[in-house]
Amino acid sequence: MIRKATIFLLILFLGSCISKKKTTYSKERKITVAASDTIINKSSTKVKKRNADNLVTLTADKVINSALTFSGAPYKFGGITKRGMDCSGLIYVAFGKHDISLPRISHNMAKEGKQIRVKDIEKGDLLFFKTSKRGKKINHVGLVVTTKNNEIKFIHASTSRGVIISSLKEGYWNYAFVKATRVL
Repeated sequence: MIRKATIFLLILFLGSCISKKKTTYSKERKITVAASDTIINKSSTKVKKRNADNLVTLTADKVINSALTFSGAPYKFGGITKRGMDCSGLIYVAFGKHDISLPRISHNMAKEGKQIRVKDIEKGDLLFFKTSKRGKKINHVGLVVTTKNNEIKFIHASTSRGVIISSLKEGYWNYAFVKATRVL
């Protein structure tokens, strides 16, 4: 009985971060992204420049730089080192180096922080994806690195290419995108 439970837990854990590249889509889906530098005050018609909290910006930069140190690392399910890394492991380690605690599995990470709209995404935010046809829960996560020129770039660990930076404009990632959250 213990062996069956162990095997079941192993299979459940292995299925949490697997992503396979799709080459065709039955529906075309587009997301146009424009990162906002202004906030409109609803009580008046004035537009104010966003006064970003330096501490949050500094922390986001530090977390991003920690994640970037793993660029090029090969994909390894359950990995959390430069010798092998999976998507949730990358995020878990990058935030953990700065004493920010997150769950280890991507679908549990998706429950943390505040959900935000695509147009409000900033660097340091997390992007969540469903990449499995059969799976009904989130199984992939990436960390936003930049939001420039209507393009959101994020670092993640892909099963085919390891730790890389991709764009949310890419068809595969755009199609699989589920939500974004802010934990900083």
